[in-house]
Amino acid sequence: MNWEQLLSLKRYGDTNKRLRQEQDETRLGFEVDYDRIIFSQEFRSLQDKTQVIPLSKTDFVHTRLTHSLEVSVVGRSLGRQVGQKVLNKHPHLQSVYGYQANDFGAIVATAALAHDIGNPPFGHSGEKSIGEFFKSGLGKQYKDQLTDKEYQDLCDFEGNANGFKILTQSRAGREGGLRLSYATLGAFTKYPKESLPKKPTQHIADKKYGVFQSEKDAFKDIANELGLTKRSDTHISYARHPLAYLVEAADDICYTIIDFEDGINLGLIPEEFALEYLSKVIRDNIKPENYYALATREDRIGYLRALAIGALIKDAVNVFMKNEDAILSGAFNSALLDKSKFEAQIKDIIKISVENIYQSEEVVDKEIAGYQIINKLLTVYTAAVNHNFNGTASNYDKLILKRLPETINFNAPNLYERLLAVCHYVSLLSDSKAIQNFKKIEGVTF
Repeated sequence: MNWEQLLSLKRYGDTNKRLRQEQDETRLGFEVDYDRIIFSQEFRSLQDKTQVIPLSKTDFVHTRLTHSLEVSVVGRSLGRQVGQKVLNKHPHLQSVYGYQANDFGAIVATAALAHDIGNPPFGHSGEKSIGEFFKSGLGKQYKDQLTDKEYQDLCDFEGNANGFKILTQSRAGREGGLRLSYATLGAFTKYPKESLPKKPTQHIADKKYGVFQSEKDAFKDIANELGLTKRSDTHISYARHPLAYLVEAADDICYTIIDFEDGINLGLIPEEFALEYLSKVIRDNIKPENYYALATREDRIGYLRALAIGALIKDAVNVFMKNEDAILSGAFNSALLDKSKFEAQIKDIIKISVENIYQSEEVVDKEIAGYQIINKLLTVYTAAVNHNFNGTASNYDKLILKRLPETINFNAPNLYERLLAVCHYVSLLSDSKAIQNFKKIEGVTF
């Protein structure tokens, strides 16, 4: 892989090549990508989607939207710092092609902004509940009518693949989805493979999948334009776009440190744990007098959090540049933070968060409710859509169909596409909207 191709400004439908030297410096193509995501309906719905703690009784716990904005800020810093070092190492990228360090920052910031855009309501339990519907619920009846890969898409419904679908799928008046640059779409795709074979290797790019069968042709076009290295001759599997490692690192940094911060502010984790565990990451930068001068717990934790994020950004940049050649060749097989000098400290912090936050009563209750709500929605919507296609829709089915959006094609001739359309619709619902739809189906009108 080479940076000249990887930084492609091409968009879906382009007939002429977009050159960096011809860009308007006041509004670069990569910055246009950012704007299009910010103003999309799918991104706005993240304000009412759970990050870890359910939409809360407090006003400082993160939603998917605030988490995505923070990941984007961290991603921008990672991208700019790596961009400057890459340009120093490969000066022709700037002298011949006109690329700037901020281009790298804009690509990573945009991909990071969108990294959770495909996640269903109720956190990661939303993905699992969609999968369970097809693996062991009423959706299992469709298995024999689907290909193995189509069925696997549904059984392991993946927010990353759904996000790629949101960013690229065409509909009337919106050909090519949000029409983002191929560089941004490449950086967004952390798992550039289809659902099968499942985890064929220990390579980080094989941990999950990032492309539904419905978008495989679009992804192959993007991968070819970017010059991503093919990793298989029998199925869709490519090496990651190098900047996808930075998007992943930004997410890892934020959920490691900021979920920990939320747990402390909620009283789920003792404040003294923050100083004990974060000080091991920031020991070279912390000034005890500044810490003890802060009057509130939130300010003290915020000070530690800012220093910790800064230290992890610096370390991730160093890991990336140390392994740039391996990353460009597709041979680097782990997340950047897995090679961090702070790996042990990161694992300790995550362990505490798992025990005190992710398994807390409030989170478990949210997941239980999420399973029931999503199962009910899928049961009713898949029945209505398929009965309508088969010409057997009841009056109830017809009423349900009137409440589904016209922007999604629920009447595709292919069963897989109809089922995926229902899953896609449910995934776009906010937590509150999913609950509201559930209550309407259950006959609760208040």
